[in-house]
Amino acid sequence: MKEQLQESREVGKGRFGAFAGVFVPTVLTILGLILFLRLGWVVGQAGLAGAVVIILLANLITLITGLSLSAIATNMFVRTGGAYYMISRTLGLEIGGAIGIPLYLSQAISVAFYIIGFTEAFTASFPVLGARFLSTGIVLVFGLLAFVGANFVLKIQFAILALLAGALISLFSGGGAQIAPPLWAPAADASFWEVFAIFFPAVTGIMVGVSMSGDLKNPTRDIPRGTFLAIGATCLVYLSTAVWLGTHASTAELLGDYMIMHKVARWPMLILLGIYASTLSSALGSILAAPRTLEALSRDRAAPRFLRMRLGSSTEPRLAVLVSTGIALAVIWMGDLNFVAPIITMFFLNTYGILNLAAGLESLVGNPSFRPRIKVPWFVSLLGALACYGAMFLINTPATVTAIILSYGIFVWLGRRALTQNWGDIRSGFWFTLARFGLVRLEVQRWDIKNWRPNILVFISFHHLYEELLEVGSWLASGQGMVSFFHLLTGETGEVEKLASRGYRITSVKHTQSYLQERGVAGFAECIVVDDLHQGILAIAQAHGIAALESNAILMGWSQEPESQIEQLRLMRRLAAFQKSTIFLDYHPERGFGRKALIDIWWRGRDRNAELMLLLAHIIRQSHPWEGAWVRVLRVVPNEEARVGAEQHLSQTLEGARVEAEPVVLVNSDPPAPLEAFLSQISRETDLILLGLRIPEEEDLISQANAINRLVAAAGSTLLVRSAETEDVLGTEEQQV
Repeated sequence: MKEQLQESREVGKGRFGAFAGVFVPTVLTILGLILFLRLGWVVGQAGLAGAVVIILLANLITLITGLSLSAIATNMFVRTGGAYYMISRTLGLEIGGAIGIPLYLSQAISVAFYIIGFTEAFTASFPVLGARFLSTGIVLVFGLLAFVGANFVLKIQFAILALLAGALISLFSGGGAQIAPPLWAPAADASFWEVFAIFFPAVTGIMVGVSMSGDLKNPTRDIPRGTFLAIGATCLVYLSTAVWLGTHASTAELLGDYMIMHKVARWPMLILLGIYASTLSSALGSILAAPRTLEALSRDRAAPRFLRMRLGSSTEPRLAVLVSTGIALAVIWMGDLNFVAPIITMFFLNTYGILNLAAGLESLVGNPSFRPRIKVPWFVSLLGALACYGAMFLINTPATVTAIILSYGIFVWLGRRALTQNWGDIRSGFWFTLARFGLVRLEVQRWDIKNWRPNILVFISFHHLYEELLEVGSWLASGQGMVSFFHLLTGETGEVEKLASRGYRITSVKHTQSYLQERGVAGFAECIVVDDLHQGILAIAQAHGIAALESNAILMGWSQEPESQIEQLRLMRRLAAFQKSTIFLDYHPERGFGRKALIDIWWRGRDRNAELMLLLAHIIRQSHPWEGAWVRVLRVVPNEEARVGAEQHLSQTLEGARVEAEPVVLVNSDPPAPLEAFLSQISRETDLILLGLRIPEEEDLISQANAINRLVAAAGSTLLVRSAETEDVLGTEEQQV
């Protein structure tokens, strides 16, 4: 919000309007070498009808991109950075940086690319000068102009625009009479898409004007106006030129002479000046755009912070100008641009595709904050994104793959740097929409036991088993279920505001979240203030969840206080009535969780505990700390006669449940020994023990609490489990015993 207020104060402080700041640089970039040197070839290859279709299709993609760009621009205060700024504020800093860094490099390299194009055309007519030294001199001059300021550069661009207009007047006033009927059908062997790939880079210049966003008087208004006027005007110029060339030159001339426009024009020298002007104007546009993109990247720390230095200027990113000029010089002295040129085009197209995608997703997810003045249907923007990426592969598949890999690499790098951002982006809205869709579907979907997943509430306290419960909860989170960690603060009603105002809740949540993030646990953290601990647990267990995502199990620490143990058993009875399974953790402070290599499940009685314990053991084995652990299922029978049947039943149950475990049947010979004796003997070296609990009657609470204490005293760290499920959560058909 603070950033938006700052941005709103900056609106109106810009120097340029829609015409000078957006329209002129965009037109001068689009009307480039392809207009003067390749459009005739396009007409000759595709025929006049095919050329018109190619021009219209390419401009349709550009128009959709312009619409998407305008939708985003009219929904925010656009500061310095143009396309990078809009993408990063919509899709997030990582995606913005993954697009913005290659975009900046493309803009900086484009300066050299256009200047080399100019020098090659110039030295072809005037070979007395060395091309590389001439290119170096022009780059230094242009860098100096950008260092001085955009005001002077844009004034020069008005003169260049006049030269382009003169070249077009020379073309349309020349040619004499029509020499032959136009050839509407294709006349050569190049396919439609091959010709389209040659022409399409001609219309990829709309980002130059957008990059001046930080210098516009009103970017929200000026960007759409200037962009749409430029797209319309340049489309009309390309269509008119194609028709004129198609009706004033033969197919052989169109295919064999790249300088056909020079021959058709009334004043050929103006065409040469137009060629020179188009390349130099594109270079000037890029030398203005690149430093501003770099400045925005630096401001967001996606690039080194010192690059935003203005070196005494109040308006110009002068250090970024020097860096961009240095990159252009390096590229010129590297020589051949044949390898770099297609990758440049891919980065520009990638930017257009992402802009379309951003606008489409914003509209699709229905974000209430997305209220652009120019509304574009989501499917139109997404169609534009698809067209951009389709064009990328059609133009140059290897370059497309290279551009995508580089962008993804930057995305991963920025993600690992964990850069902070203080603005909202589309990602939360996207996941909210997806979650809402899933919840609505779950609400009407018929539930089946085979779709059972653990949705466990873990109740933690800073004073009792805090770290241990977090650790067990993190293991249970690995079973493709859901685990939520609740820290309960107890206090009288009058103390609730006091506890919240001191920030206890926020501190607790941040602490738990930090623990989960450090261990890569996909869990949720919350802190609740309640009057009574057990009543709070009961209330939360009932209220937690939405649709089919309500909780089905509760995990808490087994208390060391006799009175609290009785309350816990009473709570277990109530939770079972609400079909909430209960798990108590009794942690052995000396043995801990051992080597995390052996889990014992003690199977007792006729209930559903065994199924849940088997499932919990299976889930724990999926976690990284317990990977490769061995599970034993132990059952005590009264005599040898019962051993064979018990072993067979256990084996069949484990096979039907598809759980890897070793069945172990023990005989409790006469006189029968208490279970704790078996526990202390058989599970002496066990790292984690799972014991089932029965639901006691009210009058049996004390005796059961004492029995549980005897068992856990004889064992190591133990999970006490009471299943409240009425069906088989393992997916087997037979009743477990």
